[in-house]
Amino acid sequence: MKPEDNKFADVPLRVKTWIYIIIVFALGISHPVAMTIFVSWISYQCFFEFSRMFKIYASPVFPSLLIGFLQFFLLYFFNIESYFLYSFLISILIFCRFMLSGTPKKQLYGISLALLICFFAFPHLLWVRDKFDGLAAIIFIVVVTELNDVFQYLMGKFFGKHKITPHVSPNKTLEGLIGGVFLTIILSNILGYFLLETSILNKSILGLVLGISGFFGDIFMSYVKRKTGVKDTGTLLPGHGGLLDRMDSLVFNAPLFFWLFPLLIK
Repeated sequence: MKPEDNKFADVPLRVKTWIYIIIVFALGISHPVAMTIFVSWISYQCFFEFSRMFKIYASPVFPSLLIGFLQFFLLYFFNIESYFLYSFLISILIFCRFMLSGTPKKQLYGISLALLICFFAFPHLLWVRDKFDGLAAIIFIVVVTELNDVFQYLMGKFFGKHKITPHVSPNKTLEGLIGGVFLTIILSNILGYFLLETSILNKSILGLVLGISGFFGDIFMSYVKRKTGVKDTGTLLPGHGGLLDRMDSLVFNAPLFFWLFPLLIK
């Protein structure tokens, strides 16, 4: 069988995994406490995957659990201002501990990325839910971001010819990016009609910005994987790889939406 005839061979497995992802996501956002636990688990799993990629720990389970518990404690008991202060101090202490113990630069880079993403990127998912009228905003940002990935993937499979980053992510094409972002703008308007009280222009801006930002989140994680010599960040999600493989776009989009959307609705 020619490669082009088999380009969609992984789609059924991806769809099956998506069903499980949707179920877990629905449970995770069902209640503020459940959402706090959900975000803390995301941080645990992603710190675990970073630790494996960069070989930070021989056995990363306990350190990753510690990060998850710290995340839950800070998110549950403190507001956003206090959270930033205490998580920053904790991150500095952890980084200094590694630096003073003579950890190689590659591992220092890895621990810095892991702490930044786990402590400062993913919590925005919870804050989006808390700040913008409960479930509507978190459903919007997650659905738009994840379907943007799907749109770019499918547009690239169908029409992709001109590679954008052949040495970082060979499957990323200009046609996939343009087609995916165009569909994301349409989706943003359709979904935003039901979930967001803002203008068509603002919904279009959100779709455009989130589509492009999601692309760069994907490219960023591809660069990290290439630097660490791994194909996937993990094996948690069959057909997708690790949790970081599936949430790479949200690393950029969750903070961006949290800070951008209030400016658009003023």
